[in-house]
Amino acid sequence: MSRRSGKTTANNDKGSTTAMTAEEAGVPNESAEYIKSLQDPDVVERVRCVIKDAHVFKLPPRPTSGGWRGADWREEVWQGTVKVVERGEMTLVLLVDKTNGQMFAVCPIKDGAVDRCVDSSRYFVLRIENANGRHMFIGMAFNERNDAFDFNTSLEDAKREREAIKEPPVKLPDLPSKDYSIKEGEKITVNIKNKIVSNHGDTAGDHKVKRPSKVSASSKKGGFALKPSSRDTQRRSGD
Repeated sequence: MSRRSGKTTANNDKGSTTAMTAEEAGVPNESAEYIKSLQDPDVVERVRCVIKDAHVFKLPPRPTSGGWRGADWREEVWQGTVKVVERGEMTLVLLVDKTNGQMFAVCPIKDGAVDRCVDSSRYFVLRIENANGRHMFIGMAFNERNDAFDFNTSLEDAKREREAIKEPPVKLPDLPSKDYSIKEGEKITVNIKNKIVSNHGDTAGDHKVKRPSKVSASSKKGGFALKPSSRDTQRRSGD
C-alpha cells in the first residue's frame, strides 16, 4: 500500500498498483439523509471548513485499553479533500475526491461519530455511514496540525451553535403592571422657567445672551483683514 502517493493504491498479486474505490476498500460511500437532502433546492448548505489534503486508513483491531493510536495504522485506502458542512439540521464530514468531486464517504456528526487518537492531534477516527445505514470506523490523518485544529474547531463551533438554538429563551420575571394613562378629569401642569442673562454677565436664568462682538474697522468698510501667518513666504521686493 502506498501512503504518500497522490492516488489511493493497493498492491495486487503481480506487484502492480491500481486505484481503489470506496467499495473495493470496503468503505460505505453514501449517507441516505445527506443524499436525499441534495434533491431539495430549499435546503441551504453551509461549508464550515475545507481541508484539501487528508489520508484515510483501514483500522487495525482496537486496543483493549488506552484508545486509538495513529502509529498503528499501516493500510492507507484513500487521499483527498475533507469538508465540514451543515445542511438543514445536519452537520456532516464529507470525504471528497479532489479531482472529480466524487463522494468517497460521509460521516454524519452525532455522539461517538468522531474520536481523537491518544498519540497525535493530527489523527482522528470517523464513524461513516452509507445509504443503507451500514456504518464502519475509519482512520483519518492530516499532514499539518493547523489542518487538524481547523477541523476540530469547526466541529466544536457547529455543536455549540446547535446547542444554543435548542436552549429555551430566558424568561423575564412577571412584574405587576401599572396604569400610567390619564384618567378622565385629570390635568397635567408643566412649569417652564424662562430666565435671561444680562449683558453684564449677571446670571438671571437658564438662558444666556452673548455680548455683541466688536466689529473691526475693516469689516465696517466691507473688507475682512486676517493677520498674515508667520510661516507665509515673505514678499519679495518689487512685488
